[in-house]
Amino acid sequence: MTERVLITGGTAGIGAACAERCRSDGYEPVIIDRIGDGIRADLSDPAETADALERALEGGPITRLVNNVGMVAPASVTEQTLDDFDKVVALNLRSAMQCAQALIPGMRATGFGRIVNMASRAALGKELRTAYSATKAGLIGMAKTWALELGEYGITANAVGPGPIRTELFDRANPPGAPRTQTIIEAIPVRRVGEPQDVAHAVSYLLDARSGFVTGQVLYVCCGMTVGSAGA
Repeated sequence: MTERVLITGGTAGIGAACAERCRSDGYEPVIIDRIGDGIRADLSDPAETADALERALEGGPITRLVNNVGMVAPASVTEQTLDDFDKVVALNLRSAMQCAQALIPGMRATGFGRIVNMASRAALGKELRTAYSATKAGLIGMAKTWALELGEYGITANAVGPGPIRTELFDRANPPGAPRTQTIIEAIPVRRVGEPQDVAHAVSYLLDARSGFVTGQVLYVCCGMTVGSAGA
């Protein structure tokens, strides 16, 4: 029987690349998203999320989870609205916990599990990202805590922290050709924005059964931007 992987927000961008990589790795992706051919749900809504997870688990336990879905809502701290802040927390952070809570019992019963939270380099700090950076840092914190709590059951929990990756989400927040976008590119050692497949490759490693001695870690896929700047 083909092993399944639950991927939230797996219709486009990094999520779609992860789904495609999972297929090539021999897994069956189960996608929950607002659009596409998978299970449709607004993951910012707890009731819709619960219903979607129930449908996902109708076929039995799912022992691999990629908490990928997310939104940005860029704004300075003085301009960040509480409404947008709450929306970002609900989608980026609360849905990840809800998905983990739904899948962990099956993982524990199986004696195996892999959880990957899609964090971001922005968790280390980034202008105009108060809500986004807070939730991405939260995903890292949850992964580290879950690693401690679930290790004895054969379950690992890690986070991947992408840097600038060419997706619709990135382009909306960083319009191509804008001075701020060019500044980002010039600070990347290889002078290019990453591709979704770069992140999917890292996720694939952490989902692998052979990665059982790696847990509670953050794997930054940022071409060295967490190390420093390549600019003058």
